[in-house]
Amino acid sequence: MENPYLPIIMRVQRVFVETEDGMQKSLDLAFTRPSDEAAFHFMPGQFCEISVFGKGEAPLGIASSPTERGGTLRFTVNKAGLVTQALHQLKEGDEVGLRGPLGNAYPLDLFENHSVIIIGGGFAFTTLRSLLVYMLEPEQRGRFGEISVIYGARTPGLLLYKEELERWEARTDVCMHLTVDTEFPGWTKRVGFVPTVLKEVAPSPENTYAVMCGPPAMIRFTLPVLDELGFPRERVYTSLERRMKCGIGKCGRCNVGPLYVCKDGPIFNYAELEGLPREY
Repeated sequence: MENPYLPIIMRVQRVFVETEDGMQKSLDLAFTRPSDEAAFHFMPGQFCEISVFGKGEAPLGIASSPTERGGTLRFTVNKAGLVTQALHQLKEGDEVGLRGPLGNAYPLDLFENHSVIIIGGGFAFTTLRSLLVYMLEPEQRGRFGEISVIYGARTPGLLLYKEELERWEARTDVCMHLTVDTEFPGWTKRVGFVPTVLKEVAPSPENTYAVMCGPPAMIRFTLPVLDELGFPRERVYTSLERRMKCGIGKCGRCNVGPLYVCKDGPIFNYAELEGLPREY
């Protein structure tokens, strides 16, 4: 019987700083054995447990898309604790452990033949990047209707994936709305909080799914706007990724009511979340 706690070994292929404050770095991790790469299949929204030997293990959403080949997986790491600080100190060639893919994925079958609006804030754009890259892949793009993105950060320097944002803005098959909280020298795009921009953009709820991920304050003020626009909560999805530890529903740290966030999620729609105990 396979040991679910036994990680596979990955090698750090590339490390790069994403934000001007240095708090977010992306790591491209390469498989060290072809058999591990061949056996690893994932979909946007899933996560992995990444371990730094001698430091511990942390759950991280997969930022790369399954449509991106090349034998690597991308993870964007927010420096917040012991393990993530250790991840930030890794250099190219270092080895880490990886368990996964874990959890569920965005319900792409439900999204098919519908429009999708992606709403993100700050660091929480990682699995949203995976979703967007997947849907924009030429072989997948025809499955979905209009694709729109509202993505905001406090300052331009805190936006993730800046080069890709420019490329997505240049495309004609995705509508990008980038925003920062306040006026900033040299910034010529939108200014305002994500919920405000959502209200201005006012996407039609008809035949549309909303996928939202961001800081708690952004979520708290964005959901009422989606309600006001008429989005059914069954069509509003988010990723929780909180309290997860073992990643396989054994430690009980993330259980809420009858559900385990790591095993039954981390992707939930808001109708499901409304049924959970208020402690969450």
